[in-house]
Amino acid sequence: MLQDPHRRRILQLSLLAAASGLMPFDTASAAGQNVGDGKAEGTSGPGDFDFFLGTWTVRHRRLKQRLANNNEWQEFDGTCRVWPLLGGVANINERVVNRPDGVYRGLGLRAFDARTKTWADWNLDARHPHKLDVPIIGTFANGVGTFLSDDTFEGRPIKVRGIFSKITPTSAQWEQAFSPDGGRTWETNWVMRYTRTA
Repeated sequence: MLQDPHRRRILQLSLLAAASGLMPFDTASAAGQNVGDGKAEGTSGPGDFDFFLGTWTVRHRRLKQRLANNNEWQEFDGTCRVWPLLGGVANINERVVNRPDGVYRGLGLRAFDARTKTWADWNLDARHPHKLDVPIIGTFANGVGTFLSDDTFEGRPIKVRGIFSKITPTSAQWEQAFSPDGGRTWETNWVMRYTRTA
């Protein structure tokens, strides 16, 4: 989607500026905006991620090895704060992840395209700050957001699926899955359970 390296770099710098505090964040006002209730949405719109604005504690459950017939899971905690951008058609989050092998930070950026009625969701890992992940593209229907992309994992092509579900005013869930066979089968490898903080 971001084939032009200059556009890609501008997006990376914007994400880093937001994380460094150069962009304003008001937790009280963000948390007080229209919180989604998980009901049917009909079609996607710029308010789909209103439920996600604010601050959260996160319980992570991550598969230790992906696409390796592995059933060992790691569990750990983290935090996340989310605020709106561009008048609500985009939002950004900064997260802290307390993995057993060390703490790291990351950013997520989501933007709504009114023409296609779809969202794009990018990820930037602070451990690899010059590598912006391929965006997953998706929509919300019946209170569930489903996002898909084509990517690679350890040199082989895969499909990536992300799902936002179980959305309430105080909680939500995100889960990520990979498919090595074009979407015929999926392996869930990361589940994040969000709980809103006061």
